[in-house]
Amino acid sequence: MKTLIKLAVPTLFIFVVLLPNFAQAQAAPAAAPKNLLAGVSGPLNNSTSWSNYSSLSLIPGAGQFGVVSPNTTLYIGFTGGTTADISNMVIYKTARGGSKITSVTPVKLGGISNPSINLTSTTVCPSQPVSNVNPCVVRLDPTVLALSPLSDYYFVIYFTADSNNAAINAPWPATPKTSLGGWYASGDQSHLTVGQSIPVGNGGGGPYFLLYVMSN
Repeated sequence: MKTLIKLAVPTLFIFVVLLPNFAQAQAAPAAAPKNLLAGVSGPLNNSTSWSNYSSLSLIPGAGQFGVVSPNTTLYIGFTGGTTADISNMVIYKTARGGSKITSVTPVKLGGISNPSINLTSTTVCPSQPVSNVNPCVVRLDPTVLALSPLSDYYFVIYFTADSNNAAINAPWPATPKTSLGGWYASGDQSHLTVGQSIPVGNGGGGPYFLLYVMSN
């Protein structure tokens, strides 16, 4: 049984854009990341015990800002635990308002879809310890996927059944100040195929783990 802990504390997320070094000074500057939808802001709650659970986050076509980008980059957060063992990550696409899967796109971190994320590492999470007032934000690899307002998208993470994930905490918004939605379901929901339907689950409302959907 999953545990939901309500700890509503205001949280401010700040993104830092790294400046190019001198050797890159003459290169064209990279485009600044743009939000493709309204991400999570404000106070956060905690959701614990993710061993053998899938998090499903809705990225709705209706909530898109109309920013044109060939890539979709997801940012996920953690508010507790030491190591997150992920078995698989995907994005399912459906028709807007529909539930039947029309395409499946792998999502990766460091080139793999099954990473283990060390939440105690200052390289991964510079500010320690990780908590709901000090979440660790992890930028996943850019996915070659251009979002369309005519479609809905579902980001799914399946957490391996192990003791590490039993101690993982997921952030989810205490107030609905986001276009994103989400719920969770037991077992691996990340290996569905085209033609199958998006599974229902529990805890409908704001997204678990997913904080931002950006261009890069």
